[in-house]
Amino acid sequence: MTDVRPRQPEATLAPEQSPAVPRGRRWRAGGLRSGTTATLLPAAGLLVALGLWWLVARLELIHPAALPPPGDVLTAFSDRPARLLEHTVATTGEILLGFALSAVAGVLIGLALAASRTVERMFTPLLVAVNAVPKITLGPLLVVALGWGQKPILTMVFLLCFFPIVLSTATGLTTTPAELAELVRSWNASRWQTFRKVRFPAALPQIFVGLKVAMPLAAIGAVIGEFQAGEGGLGYVIQQYAGIGDTATAWAAIILVALVSILLYAALVLVERRSLPWLRETTSTR
Repeated sequence: MTDVRPRQPEATLAPEQSPAVPRGRRWRAGGLRSGTTATLLPAAGLLVALGLWWLVARLELIHPAALPPPGDVLTAFSDRPARLLEHTVATTGEILLGFALSAVAGVLIGLALAASRTVERMFTPLLVAVNAVPKITLGPLLVVALGWGQKPILTMVFLLCFFPIVLSTATGLTTTPAELAELVRSWNASRWQTFRKVRFPAALPQIFVGLKVAMPLAAIGAVIGEFQAGEGGLGYVIQQYAGIGDTATAWAAIILVALVSILLYAALVLVERRSLPWLRETTSTR
């Protein structure tokens, strides 16, 4: 009789394992790559835009009076640095002050709309109507009503900025996750506790969306206001130098408006990340 023995399992070679990388080192490496990408990609986009600008100006696809070459604009920067800096500071101050006023008022109005269905139904059509009016048509009326200077400019910034903030605040406060609402009900929390601990923190991502939409609009509002009623600022520079045919200096002021908008937007994104550190961990990333 043959001896039947159980077949021994064949030995398998374990795959070669890579040495474990400490979590902190992986995080630092990922952060370094992310920071490098965040720096290089905007720089590459800027170089592409400058190259296209130079090519269009070189081929004269657009008349040089309307789009001067990049070299002429750079010369305008170097010829009037102090004057351009002075007006940049003035415009930046108007953007920040008008944005702050619209942020406070927008959040308060959004709170009122979210707190009462009656208030929402009464005033939402009026807010939509105000937002639908082309703001540039109000410029002369603001000058007549408020005079020259900063008041009509700040009013123009406010009118352009407040609606996205109102809308995002009201939306965030009325879309509290159902599981959180049920949780606070089970704790018998008061209305103020519910607002402070759950509803407002849950609405902050939406509120920041409205703020980020409103920030570039603040720059647009400041420039429009300076066109109509300004005695200084980059909008005033654009209007004055374009009027005398110095479009290179006008374009230098336009570029400064864009740079100020980019820097203020980036600062707002940084505030959002510092204020909501949990947001990136609880949402999907690209």
